[in-house]
Amino acid sequence: MKSMTGYGKGIAEDAERKICVEIKSVNHRFLDLNIKLPRNFNFAEDTLRRAVKGRVERGHLDIYVSYERRGNTKLVLNEELAKEYCTLAAKSKMKYNIGDDFGVSVLFKMPEVITSEEEDDDESAVLKLLEDAANSAIDALESMRVREGELLQSDIVSKVVNIGAFVDKVEQRTPIAVAEHKTKMTERINEVISGVAFDEARLLNEIAFYTDKVAIDEEIARLRSHISHFNHICSGGGAIGKKLDFIIQEMNRETNTIGSKCCDSEISAAVIDCKCEIEKIREQIQNIE
Repeated sequence: MKSMTGYGKGIAEDAERKICVEIKSVNHRFLDLNIKLPRNFNFAEDTLRRAVKGRVERGHLDIYVSYERRGNTKLVLNEELAKEYCTLAAKSKMKYNIGDDFGVSVLFKMPEVITSEEEDDDESAVLKLLEDAANSAIDALESMRVREGELLQSDIVSKVVNIGAFVDKVEQRTPIAVAEHKTKMTERINEVISGVAFDEARLLNEIAFYTDKVAIDEEIARLRSHISHFNHICSGGGAIGKKLDFIIQEMNRETNTIGSKCCDSEISAAVIDCKCEIEKIREQIQNIE
């Protein structure tokens, strides 16, 4: 079981360049990637998406890529412009009879005389580093998601155990509740028709009808099946969040049916406790991949 919340960072570099990939993940119904790339890095987006999709199945991921290029710029002398500056300096010296302090250092400070240009990058080298950095970031992300998933699983399993205890309690309480209802019904009838003969067979039919109406054997059996299925899915791997969400919905439906059928106070209290546990599990499942 893996959480959808996590963070990972990966760095890859060679002699000329360095790439850093950071990934922050939160829960989402599907896989949603928000990628922030440096300028002129659009050619690398598909490679990054494939690397992530190959290993992450659900979650909203904010992915940040930073790039550092070493020694990728060169200085270029604008010879025509430099020549014009020198010509103007010489003419000014002669025309105005002034001293000549126009040297190389001054020339290079003049606007647009010296410019810098970035050398074309090797896209294949960039993609290789990007993939390495992305895999390192995903490794760190998955490690954190697994650790948080283990904590979630431990808590969820303990709550499922509580639901199983609820099922046991309801199953044990049901025949007692039916017997108590039979006794109360008999006492009320005797009180109302005190001294008057009544059809005992009719009374037994009414009790049998009530017993059939409040029978929850099927609901209990399905609830036990859902618990077993839930535990089996939890013990597996991969993206199980959606499956668990569907199962917990079915568990909630069966619990509601039990609550609507039974008017016994102890069973009603147990139903409320069970629904509270189910709701807690439902909230935690939203963060499971």
